[in-house]
Amino acid sequence: MPADPKATASLPAETGPAPVKLKYLDSLNLIERLHRRLLEVIKDDFERHGEPGINPVQALLIYNMADAELTAGELKSRGHYQGSNVSYNLKKLVEAGYVHHERSASDRRSVRVRLTPKGQAIRNRVDALYDRQLRAVEQVAGLGAEELERINKSLARLERYWTDQILYRL
Repeated sequence: MPADPKATASLPAETGPAPVKLKYLDSLNLIERLHRRLLEVIKDDFERHGEPGINPVQALLIYNMADAELTAGELKSRGHYQGSNVSYNLKKLVEAGYVHHERSASDRRSVRVRLTPKGQAIRNRVDALYDRQLRAVEQVAGLGAEELERINKSLARLERYWTDQILYRL
């Protein structure tokens, strides 16, 4: 006897939104965990090499400054500093001699920052860490250039979607 169409219509479909929602939530959790894990990798590397005076978020701030002279707002837009206060961390980096700051001549409220030689040494350490990882990521994690490109395109589309949600209040 055939199944009652009214009874089966109320059951959720296997291919409906539930599996997509689970995958979306898994992706969100993975993105957050990956960032936390990156901070742990940086922390571990700095502890092993005797650089306990700087935390991983500060190391990322320094790395993202590179050779540029920028404002705190510009720096914040260059990176992802989960659960951190960029202004506070910049103040600590200035106090520790990693970053030089100077008020803008045209706008006294604006402060421009750049790396000192001590800060450049930290940036070089993070860059060396990334280089070591890059040499092993394909062999160990099975991630080559093509796969990383696909991942990056997907993450960029997700970022664009979230940006549109904010800008256009969707």
